[in-house]
Amino acid sequence: MIFKEKFDYFVALERMGEFASQEAKLLVEILEEFDPATLKQRVDEMHEIENAADDQIHELFTHIATEFLTPIEREDIAMIALRLDDVVDYIDDVVQQLYMYDIQEIYQPAFDMASIIVRATDALCDCLVEFRNFRKSKVLNDKIIVVNDLEDEADHLYLRTIRDLFKNYVDSPVFILSWQNIFLHLERCIDACESATDIMATVALKNT
Repeated sequence: MIFKEKFDYFVALERMGEFASQEAKLLVEILEEFDPATLKQRVDEMHEIENAADDQIHELFTHIATEFLTPIEREDIAMIALRLDDVVDYIDDVVQQLYMYDIQEIYQPAFDMASIIVRATDALCDCLVEFRNFRKSKVLNDKIIVVNDLEDEADHLYLRTIRDLFKNYVDSPVFILSWQNIFLHLERCIDACESATDIMATVALKNT
C-alpha cells in the first residue's frame, strides 16, 4: 500500500516566510541598482516571487479545507498564512508603486526602510522555524520581540520621513504624494510581519 505523504503546515508557513525574505532582499537590490529604464522588468521579477507565494498559500488552504486533523486550529493557521501573504503582497506593491509613480531617483530614507524590512523578514523566518516547537520553545518569545523592536524602529523612521517630506519638499507636491504613498506601503510590510508574530504568540499562549 502506498501512503500519501502528510502535508506539513509548519513547512508551508516557513516557505511563505522565505518568499517574503527573498522579496525583501530583491527590493534592496532594486533600490541599490535603481534604473528607471529596467524597472518594469524588476516589477515582473518581484511578481514571480509573489506568484510562487500565492501557489503555496493556495496549497495550504486546500489542505485546511479537506483534512480532518491539523496541528493547531484551522483558523490560527489561516490567520498566520494570511498575514504572511500580506507581507509578500506589500513588498510586491512597493516595487509596483515605484513603477506607477515613474520614480526616477530613490529618496534616501527608502534605503533605510528597506534595510529594516530585510531584518524584519529574516527575524520573521526565525520565528516561523521556531514556531513548530512553540509548546516547548524557550526562545520563541525572544524571537518575536526582535520583530516587535524592528516594527518600532520602522515607525520612528516613518514619522521622521513623512515630516521631512512635508517640511523640505513643499514645492514638490508630486514628490510628496509619491513618496508618502510608497512609505505607507513600506511600513505596512513590517506591520504585517509583526501581525504574523502576534498571532504566533497568541497561539502559543492558548496551547500552553
